[in-house]
Amino acid sequence: MKQKALAVMLVLALSAGTASAQFGFGGVVYDPTNYHNALLRYFQLQQQLIQLRNSYAELVAQYNLAIRMAKNIPNMPARYRALFSQWRNTGARDVYGNTGAWTSGVNSGQFPSVAAGYEHATTQLLPYDPTALGSMTPAERERVKSQYASVELADGANTTALATIGSIRGNAQTIESRISNLEEDSLSGDPNLNTEVSVLNKINAANVLTLRTVQDSNKLLASLLEQQTILSKQQREATANAINAEIARRRNLAGNMARLTSTLTDSLENFRMP
Repeated sequence: MKQKALAVMLVLALSAGTASAQFGFGGVVYDPTNYHNALLRYFQLQQQLIQLRNSYAELVAQYNLAIRMAKNIPNMPARYRALFSQWRNTGARDVYGNTGAWTSGVNSGQFPSVAAGYEHATTQLLPYDPTALGSMTPAERERVKSQYASVELADGANTTALATIGSIRGNAQTIESRISNLEEDSLSGDPNLNTEVSVLNKINAANVLTLRTVQDSNKLLASLLEQQTILSKQQREATANAINAEIARRRNLAGNMARLTSTLTDSLENFRMP
């Protein structure tokens, strides 16, 4: 009886322990689903930690690169500053008072000064007398008008070239000042002048100055080409006049030879010995 009673009590105790464990009142019960979810969350946390470490290392590398890129070259003015020749204005003696306006115009670019200076320093081109012009043959009159036009065109090209040179000279000091400012900002160690936007602004300013300089060079080249075109016109006129003179000489020579032959024949036929 005692053994049966002990067995019944042991069974009841085990039954009570199992029930309390299932409801959280006793030992831990193994649940495969919960264990799998816990392992999955732990693995995800490990991956997030690895990603955070990689992101941190990348940020540190970018920061160190930015620090290196932000360092200026020490003592840049002493290393890179160079001296260049200064612009010089034209100067000339004015013994007879006919060069002062020329130099003033060629140094300032003011067209009235340029035109007045050119007129005072050059020989004035006088017009032909209408009577004398009307007495010329058509060919001679066209030749004279063409030569007259060449001188007028040369005067116009010369005054344009002088005005261009004077305009460049007149703005030279301002351009020098702007280049000096750009040089100072480029060689400066001030962090405010070496930000990315500041550097881009300086690059843009340098490009604009370069374009302006190229434009001035093109103006000078255009003036030189205009003068060269006028010189070519004058050479063409000289050659054309020479060819026309040769054509006229040969045409007149044939008539003169015919008249000479006819006169000589008549003289021989009418010749009588005394």
